[in-house]
Amino acid sequence: MTKNVNEPHANREKKTTLLRNGNPQGDPMNAPRCGAMTRKGTPCLAPALTNGRCRMHGGKSTGPRTAEGLERSRKANFKHGLYSVESMAARRYMSQLLRESRETIEQVEKNVEAGAVVSGFSEHL
Repeated sequence: MTKNVNEPHANREKKTTLLRNGNPQGDPMNAPRCGAMTRKGTPCLAPALTNGRCRMHGGKSTGPRTAEGLERSRKANFKHGLYSVESMAARRYMSQLLRESRETIEQVEKNVEAGAVVSGFSEHL
């Protein structure tokens, strides 16, 4: 069979492009294998990514290293702030105010029951 120059794709050469994980296009069985030891003791046969391991054996993230990366990670993980330092301090302060106001009300009630007149208080009753 001879090539016909008039065919639309006769001069087009096949490009070799890489897939997203760095493996060549074509038969997936020709892709490099992960090779990590499984719990069974055999090497993993999943296709390897660019780092040489498959998606299951690629290794855990080491996490952010820089101060800005750590701050970004903290902000990304922020959910509601219920246990933040500021909100806990505000709750402590409010509970202290409530406790002091209850004690003050109890003292006033005791003075009223004992018949002691609080100056300026009886005028408003």
